[in-house]
Amino acid sequence: MLTWPKGLLQLVLLHTAWKMGSGQLHYSVLEESQRGTFVGRIAQDLGLEVSDLVPRMFRMLSKGEKDYFEVNVQNGILFVNSRIDREELCAKNADCVVHLEVIVEKPLRFFHVEVEIKDINDNAPIFSEREQILSIAELITSGTQFLLEGASDADIGTNALLAYKLSPNNHFSLDSGTDEDESKSIVLVLNIALDREESPVHHLVLTATDGGEPKLTGTVQLVIHVLDVNDNPPVFNQAVYKIKLLENTASGTLVTDLNATDLDEGINGEISYFFSNKLPLNFKNTFSINSNTGEIRVIGKLDYEDIKFYELQIVAEDKGSSALSGHCKLLIEVLDMNDNIPEVSVNSLSVPLPEDDTPGTVVAIISASDKDSGTNGQVSCFLWPTEQPFRLVSTFKNYYSLIVGAPLDREEVAEYKIVVTVQDQGIPPLSSSISLLVPISDVNDNAPAFTQPSYTVFVKENNPPGAHIFTVSASDPDVAENALITYWIDEKLWPLSSYISVHSENGKLYALQPLDYEELKLLEFQVRAKDAGLRSLCGNVTVQVFVMDENDNAPAVSRRNEENLILLMVPVMPGHIVGKIHALDADSGYNAWLSYELVEESSGPWAVGQYSGEVSTKYSLDGSEGSKIQSVLVLVKDHGKPQLSATATLSVSLVTNTHAIKTDIHLPRSGESFMPLVDLVNIYLIIAICSVSSLFLLAILIYVALRCHCKAKETMVYGPGTATLVCASEVGSWSYSNRQSHILAGVSAEAGAKSDLMIFSPNVPVSVNNGEFMNGTEMPPDSAKEHNFIGYFIFIDKFIL
Repeated sequence: MLTWPKGLLQLVLLHTAWKMGSGQLHYSVLEESQRGTFVGRIAQDLGLEVSDLVPRMFRMLSKGEKDYFEVNVQNGILFVNSRIDREELCAKNADCVVHLEVIVEKPLRFFHVEVEIKDINDNAPIFSEREQILSIAELITSGTQFLLEGASDADIGTNALLAYKLSPNNHFSLDSGTDEDESKSIVLVLNIALDREESPVHHLVLTATDGGEPKLTGTVQLVIHVLDVNDNPPVFNQAVYKIKLLENTASGTLVTDLNATDLDEGINGEISYFFSNKLPLNFKNTFSINSNTGEIRVIGKLDYEDIKFYELQIVAEDKGSSALSGHCKLLIEVLDMNDNIPEVSVNSLSVPLPEDDTPGTVVAIISASDKDSGTNGQVSCFLWPTEQPFRLVSTFKNYYSLIVGAPLDREEVAEYKIVVTVQDQGIPPLSSSISLLVPISDVNDNAPAFTQPSYTVFVKENNPPGAHIFTVSASDPDVAENALITYWIDEKLWPLSSYISVHSENGKLYALQPLDYEELKLLEFQVRAKDAGLRSLCGNVTVQVFVMDENDNAPAVSRRNEENLILLMVPVMPGHIVGKIHALDADSGYNAWLSYELVEESSGPWAVGQYSGEVSTKYSLDGSEGSKIQSVLVLVKDHGKPQLSATATLSVSLVTNTHAIKTDIHLPRSGESFMPLVDLVNIYLIIAICSVSSLFLLAILIYVALRCHCKAKETMVYGPGTATLVCASEVGSWSYSNRQSHILAGVSAEAGAKSDLMIFSPNVPVSVNNGEFMNGTEMPPDSAKEHNFIGYFIFIDKFIL
């Protein structure tokens, strides 16, 4: 091995770096450079910070079998790692390049680096044998040429450019002119005819010198035997034959038919053909020659990718006693065919891919190659199916980046199967494919959603504590913790924790205490659902819980009916109203609809209004009636199921003159006009009837006003306050309650009733099953059209008769 001076090595070492395509660098280094020889500052030339090489997982891959180069990640310098023999690596190829691939991550980038291996003159010319033996007949005329086997030099370029020199002699000289194929043939020229008797053997030295610096030489001994008689050698009709053959030509195909002639006669003119002994063995295994006819045929496999050019030395020799020979050169060019399928491989793949990755994100780096040349080796790469959020971008030559081309959504497609196909441009085109599986990882981009914007729930009062009244359910299309939902009640506006609770995992709503319709009619609140993602998302739904009345309150009769004695002066006409029973029921609806009837035992001359509670006479009464004080027993019943009742006793005293009236009855003073008790009662009745009529008229006016107001305002604000259900009917009136009831609306910021009298036409339907309200039943809003109401619900704070 030659040792190069340090200064000369620095002058010879070429360091050139430039960027091509998506990041190609080109360096050059001399072969046989010592380990550690500087090649280039690869980190600087690639635009990378030296401090980022380790964090970004800088790595370099070599396509060859050996790692000739290595990068110092501490300073970013590319240096020689092992001995490089250009002749071993690239043989006689003029371009000797080592391909390197550099990959860094965060973000993922790919670079292609080429290092050209420069030749040095480290191989001397070598002859195949130590001596060459020639037989030359005497009397051969001067100018006759004899082909010599030349030397070979493993180097290339000027280092392999050989010059030949013959040792001084009187008979021979060298002719190393250039053939048509620009390759030198060494020809020994006879200048002066030989005389066997003078000198039967000639010993010469042939020296080959290359063109390198310093020059290297090789020698061979030439032994020339002078023969007698046969003085005409065979001659080919042309010195060089050129043939083109397609690769993969079938075995047995005729290449050419050589033709040589000999001017001698008889056996001295018979010619045999054969390959030169210096022909490489693989050439002899690929072609055959017929020794008698000179036909050359293919006997092996021609492969353009292995050998593109064959040079065959052919010898034609006569059969004279002193055989003479002629020579020619057969040059065979192998033509490329599209016989190699393109290859595609994945250099880097980053999966799974988060669904929120932006378009332009690199998913994989793909390389494609084809061993053919020309258009047969030009490849194109494409994806299948084409309708997908990915695309290929060409980075350098046959390197591609698979990038995100459109937004991703894991809830629509959880993973993609991508087929990458590479196809050459040969005729017919050849192709190959690989499949990539790209799973999409979930991010928390979907909030929990309820099936309905709101729920309406009906619950009968007097429910057991902790009763399950309804279940809300939300769904989240995300996965894992991003879809894990918890529920809670929003109590920012109203403290509902003493009434309602929700199970945090399954959304079940529970009534924590018995609900009392007379105390609470409506609970309106929001249930919120939150997922467990790192950036949690929420959804909410409004729940309206209507408390349904049950007949749990018996009618209550005012005790003033029994505390006072009613004085009735006789005679009295039939139908005369004696008094009225005052009764209340804390329930509502049918449960508070009261009817009155007399107990049979005490009916007598009395009658009571079924729905008004007014006690009147059935026929005329006079002083002949029996007892002066009579008791009227009235039974008050509601219409609930089960039916509840109460009794009231009315005491009536029949008087025939005003002197029998007790002293607590007002008598006119002197000078005042006397008003009979009957007229006083009638006046009270008239005043009561006018009051009720006025209230009824006022209720109608307010109802009309609220109906007009509701059309302009979609939602009604509810708040806590007193409320009692009142319904007008053809046969009577609901009784009125002065008990306190509330409506708690968790979605309203206003509280308190707006007025003492409010007519309410409910927009929430009531579901009736066999005359009873359904417990804990959600009713759809549209079902309100399917139910008929007896009247309008009137909510008032307090009613005073």
